[in-house]
Amino acid sequence: MNLMPIRRQFPALMQEVSGVSPIFLDGPGGSQVPQSVLSAMSAYLGYFNSNLGGAFFSSDKTVELMSRARQSVAQLLNAPSSDQIVFGANMTSLTFSFSRAISRQWQAGDEVIVTNADHYSNVSSWRQAAEDKGAKVHALRINESDCTLDLDHYASLLNSNTKLVAVTYASNTTGSINDIKQIIAMAHEVGALVYVDAVHFAPHELIDVQALDCDFLACSAYKFFGPHVGIVYGKREHLEGFTPYKVEPAKDVIPGRWETGTQSFEGLAGVIAAIEYIASLSDLPESEPLRVRLEQAFANSKAHEMALSQHFLTRLGEFPQIKLFGIDDLSRLSERTPTFALTFEGLEPRKVSEFLGQHHVCVWDGNFYAQGLCEQLGVMDKGGVVRIGCMHYNTIEELDRLFELFRELLN
Repeated sequence: MNLMPIRRQFPALMQEVSGVSPIFLDGPGGSQVPQSVLSAMSAYLGYFNSNLGGAFFSSDKTVELMSRARQSVAQLLNAPSSDQIVFGANMTSLTFSFSRAISRQWQAGDEVIVTNADHYSNVSSWRQAAEDKGAKVHALRINESDCTLDLDHYASLLNSNTKLVAVTYASNTTGSINDIKQIIAMAHEVGALVYVDAVHFAPHELIDVQALDCDFLACSAYKFFGPHVGIVYGKREHLEGFTPYKVEPAKDVIPGRWETGTQSFEGLAGVIAAIEYIASLSDLPESEPLRVRLEQAFANSKAHEMALSQHFLTRLGEFPQIKLFGIDDLSRLSERTPTFALTFEGLEPRKVSEFLGQHHVCVWDGNFYAQGLCEQLGVMDKGGVVRIGCMHYNTIEELDRLFELFRELLN
C-alpha cells in the first residue's frame, strides 16, 4: 500500500503537536477519521438537517440518506437485505436493548454462554438479562497461551438448555481472532442463538454474515474510520419475531421497530463516507460494485497489517522485560489483528502510557472493559496491560519510533 496518499486524507495524522508529528497507536479505542467523513457530516448538518417524514426537501434528503446508509452497511457486512441493518447510539446501547428483547422468552433453567474474551458490553448486558429471568450464565474460558477461546470448554458448556451464546469475533485487548464460524455452528446444533461482537474485528477484515450464519452481529463505525454510530445486523426472522421495547406510536416494522428515538443522521452520512473510504483502498474504479471494492480493499489492508504485526513481534523479541499476551507465532499472523497487549517488568501500565504520551505516542492502558480476560490473565488488579493498536494507516517507521522509546524507558 502507498501510505502517504492515504495518510494525507487524515487531518490528525498531518498535524504537529509541540513541533512533533504524533503517532496514533490507539486505534482499538477508536480510529482516526479521514477528511471525506468529516466533510460528509458537515455537509449534511449544514444544508439538510431534518428528521424523517416531512413534506419538504431536507426531510426527503434525510430519508434518502438513511436508506443509503443501510445499503452501504449491508454491503459491508454482506447482509441479505438493507432492512436487516439497525442503527443506534453505540454498540453497547443496542446490545442492552437487544438483550432485553431476546430475554423476554427466557425462564429459570435456561442457560446463556458469555466469554472471557469479550468486552463487557457483550457480557454485562446478557448477565443482567439472565439474572432478571432466573437463567444461568456460563463464562467460556480462553486458552492463555494465545488468548483464543477454549473450544473444548465451549463444547462442555453447550446443551439443549443453551438459549444464546454471546461471543467476540476478535479480542479488543490481545487481537486474537476466534473461530467464529465453528462457534456459531456448534451453538446452532443445540438450537442456541449467537450474538457476535465484531466491533474490534470490523476495521481489519471483511465480514460476511451470510457465510457465518450468525443470528446477530454488532459493530461500531467509530472503529472503522467513521463517527459514533452503533450497528446491529439481525436475521429477518429474529428482527420480526422478537418484541422490542419501543415507543407505542412508532411503526412496528423492521428495522425501525428496533431504533428508539431520532437517529444521528449526520453520523449516518459519516458511515456512508467511511465505508466509501475503505472501498477506495482497493484502487478499483468506483464503477465496480461496492462489495467487490471492499473485498480488494480489505485484502490490501490485511497484507499491510500483517507486515506491521510481523515487524512488531520481531522487534519485541529484543525486549525480554516485555511480556506479550496473545498470538506471537509469525506463522499465525492471519489469526490476529495488529493489536498487542503488553506488560513491562517493574512498570505499571499507566507509567508506560504516560511516558509514551509525553513523546506524543498515543496508546491505551487498562482493562478496556475486557474484565474476564484480564482476570483470567491475572492482570486485572495490576493496572491491566499496555495496548498497542495499529491500523492500516500506521507505518513501520512509527513502530521503530515506539521501540526506540521502549529502549529509553527500560534502560
